[in-house]
Amino acid sequence: MPNNQLYFLPLFVIAVVAFCFSCYQRLQLVAVGASEDRFDRPGERLAGMFRYAFGQERVLARPYGLNHFALFWAFMLLLVANASFLAEGLFPSFTLSALPAPLYHALALAFDVVSLIALVSVAVALVRRLFFAPSYLGNDYTKACSGEAFLILALIATLMVAFFLLNAAQIALGTDQALRPVSGAVASLLQGMPQASLEGIASGSWWVHAVVLLLFMNLLPRSKHMHILTAIPNCYFRSLEKPNVQPRESFEAGKRFGVSEVAQFSWKDLLDSLSCTECGRCQDLCPAHNTGKPLNPRRIIHDIKVNLLENGVANSGEKQLPLIGEKAEGTSCEDALWSCTTCGACLSVCPVLIEHMPKIVKMRRHLVQEKARFPEELLNLFENMEQRSNPWGIAPTERGKWANLLGDREFAAGKTEYLFFVGCAGSFDSRAKQTTVALATVLDKAGVTWGILGREELCCGDSVRRLGNEFVFDRMARENVAKFKEKGVMKIVTQCPHCFSTLKNDYRQYGLELEVLHHSELITRLVQEGKLNSAKRVNLGKTLFHDSCYLGRHNDTYTAPRLVIEAATGAAPGEFERREENGFCCGAGGGRMWMEEQTGTRINHDRVNEALKQQPDTICVSCPYCMTMIEDGLKDQGAEKVRVKDIAEVMAEAIN
Repeated sequence: MPNNQLYFLPLFVIAVVAFCFSCYQRLQLVAVGASEDRFDRPGERLAGMFRYAFGQERVLARPYGLNHFALFWAFMLLLVANASFLAEGLFPSFTLSALPAPLYHALALAFDVVSLIALVSVAVALVRRLFFAPSYLGNDYTKACSGEAFLILALIATLMVAFFLLNAAQIALGTDQALRPVSGAVASLLQGMPQASLEGIASGSWWVHAVVLLLFMNLLPRSKHMHILTAIPNCYFRSLEKPNVQPRESFEAGKRFGVSEVAQFSWKDLLDSLSCTECGRCQDLCPAHNTGKPLNPRRIIHDIKVNLLENGVANSGEKQLPLIGEKAEGTSCEDALWSCTTCGACLSVCPVLIEHMPKIVKMRRHLVQEKARFPEELLNLFENMEQRSNPWGIAPTERGKWANLLGDREFAAGKTEYLFFVGCAGSFDSRAKQTTVALATVLDKAGVTWGILGREELCCGDSVRRLGNEFVFDRMARENVAKFKEKGVMKIVTQCPHCFSTLKNDYRQYGLELEVLHHSELITRLVQEGKLNSAKRVNLGKTLFHDSCYLGRHNDTYTAPRLVIEAATGAAPGEFERREENGFCCGAGGGRMWMEEQTGTRINHDRVNEALKQQPDTICVSCPYCMTMIEDGLKDQGAEKVRVKDIAEVMAEAIN
């Protein structure tokens, strides 16, 4: 195919230099971030990269993901074709036809078919954006029908069309004998054209393909499609632990706390911001966003990226764009940060494993610990936690009173197998105490030896940590860990998913390594071991089970609570439309239990209304926070006849 190397060589060099410079600029900004070790366990990281990046596991979780999967793999396979194309432009003597005939014909066939798949995928994407765009594709800074999206789709389509025309002209000229069904079909339309015209089509198509390819390459690092370059490494550097656990802070004189400037984020946080595909899936599942709150997790990541690009290239003397302040592009407003329930929906659905929620908590830490700027209702919470280690400020002597009728239940190493960590709600909240007694009854019936710390038990610190008060959490965690070690605790059971997740995950940062079970897990184990046999089948009527975010998404425990209900009732519970990993938060996580909802509709109302569509008789829960929020929601909606029961209450009723 005739082409002028004299013109192409300088064009190629300029394009490659510009591309490398753009990538260098972007990645240099990432290096501004604080250090963070994401290089351990390379085997696990590689496995996850192939699973999420190349396998597109989360992309394929939704039907349209198949189209993206096809486009992704077409792009990957055509890298070989495009590399060959560029090599031929630089070195006219280079050609794939020099390969062994079977290999060359196989590659030619594959490139032709894959190019058609890419073109069809582009057409599907275009039609979807124009006529069937889901609401989550757009928000306040971008729309489904954005110019950038259409430009990228147009460039990909142009590459494919130029590829077919180039091959078709060569086939018609008789210079290409490879099996190319699509290009061959186009060639049949060119038959009978003069040789000069065919050569003109070939030459023009080659130059269109070359220019568009180099242009496309240089648009990537300058647009949201930077994710094409960063998504794969971002999946490699993912958190190997559940990212619901934030890093510890050290409290030393002169140290900064939390994040108030973009450079205080870790380099992985900044890489996240450049890896966002802006697909909107996090926005689609976010309970705060869905109920009219100012939070949009996609916007949080976008603002970090804009702030990084704006401040990263600014001179030190120039005015910096604030990271937290009045709502503007590149700046997150405080109301948005306080709206987060830390439910983890954004974490569980992101195709490239971006960690949204930890960044929000880091910014909360700055507001609480450096600025003392937080919603007014949290003042009492923080004071009560510091002074009496519970949200209500109730005297610690009241913690163990629920067990007075059960005799001496003090934990003693070697005599009691499990420490029953009751938690604040289970100790002080009148409704949650019923669950506490029910669980104690179940454990006694199964012959499990257990004990409590009573007045010595402290709050686990879940709420204060998620709210950004790391200083108070740090003190609680250190005191609790010391107490557990002093008492010789080896196994813990708790009815609260927030206590469960904190003791199991967060406390590992403090050197605590012991078995922590949620009561759903222990009850299920006891049933399976034959230590619990229900004397009767409990009739709850039509039953729905609500997933706790901190039990489910944060700790992958979905089956156990359902098995408890099934063992007690003889039937699997009914399901919410939004369930398990796609479940909808009750609205109490992330410290929101202690705050009022001032904007939008109440999250628990949204969840309750979803339940009422199925006209249930009973809603089963496995969390005291969920219990409170669901019961309050039912009362607000005038549906008090619908019962709310913890799974421990259901099992206790069955065995008595």
